[in-house]
Amino acid sequence: MKNLILFDDDDYWRSLLPLTYTKPISELRVGILTLREKWELIYNATASFITQDYLAEKYPIAIEDDNVLINSSFLPTEHLQLIINDLTLNEAIIYDNQLVAARLDRKQFDKLVVDKEIDEIHGLDISGIEEAIRIINRPHHIFTMNGQEIKADYKRLIKGRKSQELADHNQAINKAQIFIEEGARVDFSILNAADGPIYIGKNATIMEGSIIKGPFAMGEHSVVKMGAKIYGDTTLGPFCKVGGEVQNVVFTGFSSKAHDGYLGNSVIGEWCNLGADTNSSNLKNNYTEVKAWSYPEERFLKTGLTFHGIIMGDHSKTGINTMLNTGTIIGINCNIFGSGYPRNFIPSYSWGGNSGFITYNLDKGLQTAEIVMKRRNKVLTVQDEKILKYVFFESAKYRNWE
Repeated sequence: MKNLILFDDDDYWRSLLPLTYTKPISELRVGILTLREKWELIYNATASFITQDYLAEKYPIAIEDDNVLINSSFLPTEHLQLIINDLTLNEAIIYDNQLVAARLDRKQFDKLVVDKEIDEIHGLDISGIEEAIRIINRPHHIFTMNGQEIKADYKRLIKGRKSQELADHNQAINKAQIFIEEGARVDFSILNAADGPIYIGKNATIMEGSIIKGPFAMGEHSVVKMGAKIYGDTTLGPFCKVGGEVQNVVFTGFSSKAHDGYLGNSVIGEWCNLGADTNSSNLKNNYTEVKAWSYPEERFLKTGLTFHGIIMGDHSKTGINTMLNTGTIIGINCNIFGSGYPRNFIPSYSWGGNSGFITYNLDKGLQTAEIVMKRRNKVLTVQDEKILKYVFFESAKYRNWE
């Protein structure tokens, strides 16, 4: 069996900040699965990583005699899978001067990864084969591609499996496109899979009075709260709690928006909490294109989108009645509260709101992260602490009130 390695393109990794501050690109969730989980399922393999130096201790690399390297930003389209499957040893796939994938022995692996040389590797250029390529290299790509990826993951996950029965007290449209994992519970709710599938993970719960429209997916132990209204192209990762009105949002995992309030066209990292009646705008009053902060450019760039809500990094929180503006980018370990709209780029470790920000104390931030993770029976490891400390110091340059 070939050894699977998922590698981060440095430029793409930085373009996906703040979501990638704490993880490789392959740990981002798009559709039902993370990018890593997709490739592992396809190749029945366990992947290792090539990522940023400060992340490498938590996400190490394993090298063997026959290695298949895949650029984490490239989604596994059927066409791309076929091209990768046909790779011979020491052959690579190139798209628009970007390395997409390669099959390497140990010697050539060292040349490519350590010495940055590919002279002895045959490169197959697929720049003209557009149907093979779907790339995640800006945060908003996660929610814009989510519906299509839910459909693709749904096909992969249900193959050869049988769904648990949906209880008769629910109402369902296109029941054949609803898959319910073992131990999941759905009570007195409406599930509409006419426009896309609905996937309900193991031991997940949909509480009474909820209305859900596909494509929709929820991971294991996640909860949809009573009376929730959830529109299509939405994903709840594992151990999430979500209520209110949600449209085209990806919750990566272990995060909560448990109360009323609207959230649309957004990506929420891990270990986040949106306080009661937190609302996010996803459309400007003048209906013009939304700009969002770009970390590589260190300025606001056009997104090409009219609808763009918020991008929130891991461990960030909002207080009750928080209002967030269109295209707001929120870093790691932020605490946002108070009346009015805060700025639409909030650097990591920010504490405050519309009236101003101060730096969130590092030790207090780590203490809160430890408490929050313990509530889900998870441990804030020494590796996690090192990563969060690195982000604190690396992001200091953006906290320009200091």
